Amino acid sequence: MKTRITDLLGVEHPIVQGGMHYVGFAEMAAAVSNAGGLGIITGLTQGTPEKLSAEIARCRGMTDKPFGVNLTFLPSVTPPDYPGFVEAIVKSGVKIVETAGNNPQKYLPALKEAGIKVIHKCTAVRHAVKAQAIGCDAVSVDGFECGGHPGEDDVPNFILLPRAAEELEIP
Repeated sequence: MKTRITDLLGVEHPIVQGGMHYVGFAEMAAAVSNAGGLGIITGLTQGTPEKLSAEIARCRGMTDKPFGVNLTFLPSVTPPDYPGFVEAIVKSGVKIVETAGNNPQKYLPALKEAGIKVIHKCTAVRHAVKAQAIGCDAVSVDGFECGGHPGEDDVPNFILLPRAAEELEIP
């Protein structure tokens, strides 16, 4: 199947495994990628930039197909080493990053300079519009029923997705 997303990501099927905390390890990402979708390693699950680099290397040993890394920007009194995670992703040669949570704009220059495609996970139409405006390559629109990050508006995907597509003028 050929779609805009398969062309953008270099995958066979327009299926993207979202980042899943405590599940998105190399085994899962490689399995999804080997099946023709886009597997995703969950960055924050790894705990440190060094462990993320090691997990990326493990995944490379399991697949020669494209895979990505999820990096979720969470509000926190003591945030994770986001600059270190971004550096690990860039140095590891990963070419696709799924961002989620807060606005990824601060980290886009480093990612884009490295030739990385950025998919931003959005739980509201306004987030999708903002992601497009700041230069994300794609958006993932995830409604209320999607676990782990239901957003603040409690809008299910079958309502949210058409609204986002209309606002973003996607045919």
